[in-house]
Amino acid sequence: MPRRSKSSAKGSRSVRTEMHHMRSGKHRVKSRKQAIAIGLNKARRKGARIPRKGRAGKKSA
Repeated sequence: MPRRSKSSAKGSRSVRTEMHHMRSGKHRVKSRKQAIAIGLNKARRKGARIPRKGRAGKKSA
């Protein structure tokens, strides 16, 4: 089984900030998952090494 790479501290900081914005009403996101996705996307744009989400239907032979 392949090992998953670990997210960076910069990524978790971006997600934490985005969750704070969601709770305070600064950003109008529909769900918690959407806020996390926005935070991870911002961190990736800043250069944080965050692995992409794996595909759900992928099977190994």
